[in-house]
Amino acid sequence: MADRDPVPLPAEVRAKLAELELELSEGDITQKGYEKKRSKLIGAYFPQSPGMDPSTGQERRTPVTPSSSRYHRRRSSGSRDERYRSDVHTEAVQAALAKHKERKMAVPMPSKRRSLVVQTSMDAYTPPDTSSGSEGEGRGDEDEGGDGEEEDEEDGGGGGGGGGGGTSSSREGSISMEHWISRAIHGTSSTTTTSSTASSSSSSTRSGGSGAAAGGRLADVLAQHVHISAHHLRRHHHHHHHRHKTENHSAPPDVTSYTNNTANATADGIQVERAPGAGTAAQRQTPKYGNAELMETGDGVPVSSRVSAKIQQLVNTLKRPKRPPLREFFVDDFEELLEVQQPDPNQPKAEGAQMAAMQGEQLGVVTNWPPSLEAALQRWGTISPKAPCLTTMDTNGKPLYVLTYGKLWSRSVKVAYNLLHKLGTKQEPLVKPGDRVALVFPNNDPAAFMTAFYGCLLAEVVPVPIEVPLTRKDAGSQQIGFLLGSCGVTVALTSDACHKGLPKSPTGEIPQFKGWPKVLWFVAESKHLSKPPRDWFPHIKDANQDTAYIEYKTCKDGSVLGVTVMRIATLTHCQALTQSCSYTEAETIVNVLDFKKDVGLWHAILTSVMNMMHVISIPYALMKVNPLSWIQKVCQYKAKVACVKSRDMHWALVAHREQRDVNLSSLRMLVVADGSNPWSISSCDAFLNVFQTKGLKPEVICPCASSPEALTVAIRRPAEEGSTPPGRGVLSMQGLSHGVIRVDSEEKLSVLTLQDVGSVMPGGMMCAVRLEGVPQLCKTDEIGELCVCTVATGTSYYGLAGMTKNTFEVFPVCSNGTPISEFPFTRTGLLGFIGPAGLIFVAGKMDGLMVVGGRRHNADDIVATALAVEPMKFVYRGRIAVFSITVLHDERIVVAAEQRPDSTEEDSFQWMSRVLQAIDGIHQVGVYCLALVPSNTLPKTPLGGIHLSETKQLFLEGALHPCNVLMCPHTCVTNLPKPRQKQPEIGPASVMVGNLVSGKRIAQASGRDLGQIEDNDQFLFLSEVLQWRAQTTPDHVLYTLLNSRGTIASSLTCVQLHKRAEKIAAMLGERGHLQDGDHVALVYPPGIDLIVAFYGCLYAGCVPITVRPPHPQNIATTLPTVKMIVEVSRSVCVMTTQVINKLLRSKEASAAVDVRSWPPVLDTDDLPKKKPPLLHKPSNPDTLAYLDFSVSTTGMLAGVKMSHTATSAFCRSIKLQCELYPSREVAICLDPYCGLGFVLWCLCSVYSGHQSILIPPSELEVNPALWLSAVSQYKVRDTFCSYSVMELCTKGLGLQTDSLKSRGLDLSRVRTCVVVAEERPRIALTQSFSKLFKDLGLHPRAVSTSFGCRVNLAICLQGTSGPDPTTVFVDMRALRHDRVRLVERGSPHSLPLMESGKILPGVRIIIANPETKGPMGESHLGEIWVHSGHNASGYFTVYGDEALQSDHFNSRLSFGDTQTVWARTGYLGFLRRTELTDASGERHDALYVVGALEEAMELRGMRYHPIDIETSVIRTHKSITECAVFTWTNLLVVVVELDGSEQEALDLVPLVTNVVLEEHYLIVGVVVVVDIGVIPINSRGEKQRMHLRDGFLADQLDPIYVAYNM
Repeated sequence: MADRDPVPLPAEVRAKLAELELELSEGDITQKGYEKKRSKLIGAYFPQSPGMDPSTGQERRTPVTPSSSRYHRRRSSGSRDERYRSDVHTEAVQAALAKHKERKMAVPMPSKRRSLVVQTSMDAYTPPDTSSGSEGEGRGDEDEGGDGEEEDEEDGGGGGGGGGGGTSSSREGSISMEHWISRAIHGTSSTTTTSSTASSSSSSTRSGGSGAAAGGRLADVLAQHVHISAHHLRRHHHHHHHRHKTENHSAPPDVTSYTNNTANATADGIQVERAPGAGTAAQRQTPKYGNAELMETGDGVPVSSRVSAKIQQLVNTLKRPKRPPLREFFVDDFEELLEVQQPDPNQPKAEGAQMAAMQGEQLGVVTNWPPSLEAALQRWGTISPKAPCLTTMDTNGKPLYVLTYGKLWSRSVKVAYNLLHKLGTKQEPLVKPGDRVALVFPNNDPAAFMTAFYGCLLAEVVPVPIEVPLTRKDAGSQQIGFLLGSCGVTVALTSDACHKGLPKSPTGEIPQFKGWPKVLWFVAESKHLSKPPRDWFPHIKDANQDTAYIEYKTCKDGSVLGVTVMRIATLTHCQALTQSCSYTEAETIVNVLDFKKDVGLWHAILTSVMNMMHVISIPYALMKVNPLSWIQKVCQYKAKVACVKSRDMHWALVAHREQRDVNLSSLRMLVVADGSNPWSISSCDAFLNVFQTKGLKPEVICPCASSPEALTVAIRRPAEEGSTPPGRGVLSMQGLSHGVIRVDSEEKLSVLTLQDVGSVMPGGMMCAVRLEGVPQLCKTDEIGELCVCTVATGTSYYGLAGMTKNTFEVFPVCSNGTPISEFPFTRTGLLGFIGPAGLIFVAGKMDGLMVVGGRRHNADDIVATALAVEPMKFVYRGRIAVFSITVLHDERIVVAAEQRPDSTEEDSFQWMSRVLQAIDGIHQVGVYCLALVPSNTLPKTPLGGIHLSETKQLFLEGALHPCNVLMCPHTCVTNLPKPRQKQPEIGPASVMVGNLVSGKRIAQASGRDLGQIEDNDQFLFLSEVLQWRAQTTPDHVLYTLLNSRGTIASSLTCVQLHKRAEKIAAMLGERGHLQDGDHVALVYPPGIDLIVAFYGCLYAGCVPITVRPPHPQNIATTLPTVKMIVEVSRSVCVMTTQVINKLLRSKEASAAVDVRSWPPVLDTDDLPKKKPPLLHKPSNPDTLAYLDFSVSTTGMLAGVKMSHTATSAFCRSIKLQCELYPSREVAICLDPYCGLGFVLWCLCSVYSGHQSILIPPSELEVNPALWLSAVSQYKVRDTFCSYSVMELCTKGLGLQTDSLKSRGLDLSRVRTCVVVAEERPRIALTQSFSKLFKDLGLHPRAVSTSFGCRVNLAICLQGTSGPDPTTVFVDMRALRHDRVRLVERGSPHSLPLMESGKILPGVRIIIANPETKGPMGESHLGEIWVHSGHNASGYFTVYGDEALQSDHFNSRLSFGDTQTVWARTGYLGFLRRTELTDASGERHDALYVVGALEEAMELRGMRYHPIDIETSVIRTHKSITECAVFTWTNLLVVVVELDGSEQEALDLVPLVTNVVLEEHYLIVGVVVVVDIGVIPINSRGEKQRMHLRDGFLADQLDPIYVAYNM
């Protein structure tokens, strides 16, 4: 934004502004004072309404002088991680964003439930400390930005030292009028007026701690004025020739408000200039946030809803192709090929010659160098015991303690003696030479650490320094524990203070930390130790091949390795450092780094002792209080050398005021430990800029590169005066991503500036090798992994031989394959190259490398880009983690950042969309997921950095709990398989030939014949059967109804049923005056009354329709369905009970439907005493017996006609299949309103004479054990239930099987337990049910399913005889292409399918192609067609849609057997002949149902069944209890029910997206997280996905969160 100054201000005003800015950042003036003074200064230059200031952008002032003010401008961004700071980069990012503005993408904001917004934005909110930033937010915390790799652990990001931090948060905390207005204006200038006002009005609720409501009102007031002033300003801009395209901080247009007036809509970024007043009318009517006006969807269907507007907008966004279209290639018939990223032929390739390995200078051994470090310590401890070795500081910067060489020597000897002789017993010492011990010391006690470290060296024990564990569950402490365990550590040395601070159990014991071995804590302080005897001396040898110490290293995946360093390597390393840094005896060195590992350990603990230097140690806590402390100590002690990280330089700059007494002329070397990080350059430059006037010489800054494995890789030597200046490389990021070095490309935006880290270490040799495959030398213009050959490196990863070989024993080879040296090299883990004059350049770390689509990106670079997007305003202390996860065979980039406590939804969403654009513009790579978490919630390393691997782990487990998520799978995932093109249709001839050639049978099967007629089968009508039974067996009980306690509520014998039915018939004639063939709706609860009413209708010659009564607690949604069925079925009368009658006339009912339009309602509770004159006998068996109405899962209400013939045939078929006789008892726990459930409840007992034990499913909610207890008590052999009943038992009785067993529940007599269903068998549920109740004697083979549909209410039903149901596994990918491919159990992408019971007697089945109507071969997927005596005779519809009916009920094959008339079920399935034989001795044909055609979704040319996607989603996270998917305008919408806190809602979005991509190759368009019970389920336990879709589009779901994936 620095490129846009509204009015050129005079230089002196700019200088004053810079000064003001500085005062504010230091906390010298308050926000209010700052604003007042500032408006006074610039008021004169802006002819405009008071209080309005378009230049609120933070970085828009023009610098006065390049040196100081350039830094001041930057300093305002105090709260950001400065290793990633680069002005050039910030400008590049702004420019990249500006380019994006030209093709502005409309990004739909996610919707979030209010409670969620408030919780997340306020729970972490701390009121900004406006008056002083000194102890406030600025450094209150261990902050650290960025890559969170362990070597940056103690980095406290850029928390503004003297006061940048505190005040910066207050700057956005309070909404200033000017900021608000400028937002509104910038919004207007780049997008439609209407949308920008809508977005501003929603953004006005930014919670600044208060005033959110006022903000809302402010928006409405301003809406009327903004446009005029905006126009005025726009003229102003044109006048100064300022392009208005870099509107970086305007809100993204809230495209949820669509207008009909398409002229205003600048969807494609067409700028519309308007007269000043034109927009105001449009603006005023824009409703706040959403409720789109009329808008057409992709299908041209007008909808009016906020949700669909967002979806439409998402569709529009996705229509613009972002990436090049996928290439065409032939899809093999079978495998869905994932698109392989073909390398771009134009991509840059390395063209240079092969590099040569670089040799360092000789390591010149000086005669008086000690033979080992212990020898050095002994020498200085005895000949100059008073020489200071280490000075430690307290948190006030006062010297706390000076350790002399004499003290260090005597104490180390004491520690060594105690370690070897005072632990364990004399016979069994606990620690022997060569054993490993842990060193656990805090960062503020280097003296104790140093003593313990040298004590270990003297005792020849191997120290393993680690961080102090603070709690039992620190991030990563488990892995540290694993390292200690594998090193066999049993003793941990620690200091007194530290020991007191460790967490203790109530008994005072130190608990065992998670994952740690059992250790003995040993306080290694002098006062606790015994004095060694006079004659005891440590054994001091020359440095040898023994291990000196083990340094821990955290890998990319979070595992912790121990790098072993030998004594000879340690000594050689100290010698090489002494030579490169020209250390001399008694020099003073200031150290800010962690002294337990890495550069801090090497310079301040090891090399210092070798040269008898004096180390001034600055603890981290002091740096947090006073970032200038290290500079003050350099001045105070006239130190020659200082060891720092770039962030220490940055902090010093931020905190630096014009101190008179700073003089850095004594420094001859400033070692920058992370100088190899490319993003450290700007800190080095800026530091030099400011401190050059204070005596700092440019050649003093010495960046160094190091790694745990290779120790110091390279360090820049302090140059002699006047020698050549150090090297700089400005490289193209595009080139780097392809692994080649290209100096500054024409794309000025994406460059990376590198500084050299000096030349090869003395006595070493270096080269760079290819990253993949054989370690081949790189070409001169290629980036590779740097490798070092020298004595001074680590030698192994402790206990890991394989990894050691790959890292420490590498033999680089030339292009012809010959090794370049006989000595092994060590990989450094650093990426880089050896430049001209032998200078080493490092471009990144192996650990941060992410390979996306064949190109390499470094996490650090992406962090830098993200931070360059308005860092101040948004990211809390620059804490960003970037890592990659593997989804669908490629790495995908995830960015997780902590947002500031005061950011609003709008801010965060805007920041996210701009980060995406910036990363895309600069790195040409898409971000797969951007997650924002509340401040301070990313896991921290012990020194406050971000624990990267732990963050990734949490993300993948769904435990990161972000407060905002933006997924962009549509732009990132470019390797999806090609959409499928349908094959041309095949003609009859080829099919017949094809079948014959391959020897395939045509897929057809049938149940057995209906066989000979028995005594009751001579009746054509059920009413006759009932009369016959009433005469022959009057007292035989047909029905028994149980209540929730399991006792008999009522029962019915043949004669009772007959008599009551007669009374009903009489009543219908008298009160109802019904004609023969009139339709009567029966609205009854499940029970006996329903059965009586049904036969009463038959006796009266009426046609009954059973209807589920409305639910008293939910009249509004259930009553309209009842009304609809009554109307559609043309019922002339409703029969019901008194209770329901009252319900139909209640106040709630009249609110739901028009009560006056009901037909007459008869209440059957008190029946007339008399019989009808004469029972009706139907004249023709093909007339209607009853109508069966049911709502399908897609929300269609369909009634089918059942004739008397079909009804009798149906009952007969079931009687034969289940062997039902009067002596049998059958338990039925089903809803009796439609399908097979109704037939079993009302008809079968009358036909077959068996006793039905009726259990209403609703009673199970009170008593889940009711059904199974009844089955056990009545010793039932056959029982029928629904999936919902089975699920209730599985969930409700899961933990009670033992208590049920003790109550004598026994299911061993059950032969068949059939689930009545109209869907693919739910194998997981039936299996878990079988497993659960196996202990109660249930035979696993007993459980099976039936299958029916609208055209035939029961096609299959597992009977008593016949083979057990079989299960096959099919390939899910083949299924999508309508093919069946059988695979082994457990193979990837396998899907288990269970046979849907046996085909009923009298039923024939064929599998046909739904499009061509040709017969299919066996094991081919097609539509199931059925021919049977009990097919329904047609749909009963008001409109009589004949075409539909004839097609569904009277279809013929297009070739083959073209005579038979079939009914089409609308379900896909296949037939397969099994090895089993059925009762007749034939091979058994099994029918497998795959799913309904109308439910299947066509996506990318493939057919998906919702249940498959839902199963994957439910598996992905423990909190997802239910899931439903549907499509809307070609987008896949996934709705999940969350069982957990609302904080978890956003965790699910990435997980759901990942699993659907991985397993189904589909990109989820919208993820909706809802409460439990929102997904509607019908009585059969089927999901009503279309109801759900309608509810979602009408915005009725009250979702917790809706995420729109980009």
